[in-house]
Amino acid sequence: MPKRELKIDLTRTIKRLEITTKKIVGTQLIGSYKSAFKGRGLEFANYRDYTQRDDSSTIDWKASVRTGKLLVKEYEEERRLDVFFLIDISNSMLFGSTNKLKNEYSAELAASLAFTILEAGDEVGFALFNDNISLVSHPVTGKQQFFKFAKALSDPKNYGGNYDLNNAVKFLLSFLEQGTLLIIVSDFIGLKGEWTHYLRTAAGKFDIVAIMINDPRDIKLPTESYNIVLADPYSNRTTVIDPLYAKLQYEEYVKHQKNNIQETFKNLHIDLLDITTDKSFVEPLINFFMKRHRKWR
Repeated sequence: MPKRELKIDLTRTIKRLEITTKKIVGTQLIGSYKSAFKGRGLEFANYRDYTQRDDSSTIDWKASVRTGKLLVKEYEEERRLDVFFLIDISNSMLFGSTNKLKNEYSAELAASLAFTILEAGDEVGFALFNDNISLVSHPVTGKQQFFKFAKALSDPKNYGGNYDLNNAVKFLLSFLEQGTLLIIVSDFIGLKGEWTHYLRTAAGKFDIVAIMINDPRDIKLPTESYNIVLADPYSNRTTVIDPLYAKLQYEEYVKHQKNNIQETFKNLHIDLLDITTDKSFVEPLINFFMKRHRKWR
């Protein structure tokens, strides 16, 4: 089966976010992002004397007992947050039963989120991965970084290949600084070997968010009875099936796989956003940020 042409309209997506949903992006999306990730970004600076204008709950009683006077802590905003996108560009992302391939949807989501992060004053870096790492960029600020990221995401030549999350995470363990916010965008199809081991190690060094991109056909098969050809995205092996007969077994297998991933991420304290390509990603992102903010508040 010939591959569909990759058409990623990042300009249209950002224009829509800036104009048709300007109110949401300008306040809710950026604001919820800051609350979710920068709300804890405060460092202790110094003590000062308590005044009647201060909330009594801010008194540091241990320090006050030591000095014999009421003291409160002063904080200063932490340095800019380093945010790094790890984007799955493997063969399984070159699939779509909706009007967008998974990698088109993934690219528009990642670019829009990067735009939001840069607008919030943080730094963005990225790497594309299949069974290797390509086009790596250290986290920096500024519009040029957004356009560099968008260009990498929109180039069809960058997509394809096998899938090795282990190799990608192992690379990042030595490439990224401690405390980096790592955002993994993938369908997580093709996990193998000691992937939980590598993610557990990474979760001890980075703050990790996983965004799982699924096409509706990744989850459910159609109910009609007719023969369809299924192809393994990594081996190119094909098989002919009647989806009506394979539906129950297929969906049970997918459910088991997703539950395993969700449970693993939960145990590793990795926040997961599970989203399908038939829905807009803006509202799910806002809800995800709000949920994370409540979690860490």
